[in-house]
Amino acid sequence: MGVTGPIRVVVAKPGLDGHDRGAKVIARALRDAGMEVIYTGLHQTPEQIVDTAIQEDADAIGLSILSGAHNTLFAKVIELLKEREAEDIKVFGGGIIPEGDIPPLKELGVAEIFTPGATTASIVDWVHAHVRQSAEA
Repeated sequence: MGVTGPIRVVVAKPGLDGHDRGAKVIARALRDAGMEVIYTGLHQTPEQIVDTAIQEDADAIGLSILSGAHNTLFAKVIELLKEREAEDIKVFGGGIIPEGDIPPLKELGVAEIFTPGATTASIVDWVHAHVRQSAEA
């Protein structure tokens, strides 16, 4: 029996970064594309993000990180998902992430990284292609 209904995505701003405009734009784009979006707000801990994703039965977590703490924060979210046996929740993200940091993040288990200049359409398309298909598909 497959999962039905729209794709559910938790969009989160981990850490101390207080800039959330990009996360809100992505949340709205995903919502406008028919997904259910749970936006957690600013200053979330990795534990809060993973708890929310599990409680909300999310298919994916989208992290927006501009603070420079991406290596630590992505790693902690991936580690917590493994500990909670929730590795089926895909993790993707974006923000100010140097090109050289992207391959190690992907090796950790981050499914995709979007850097400045990525369009909302490209992010929506990626989610549709790489996260479970919605019931309407």
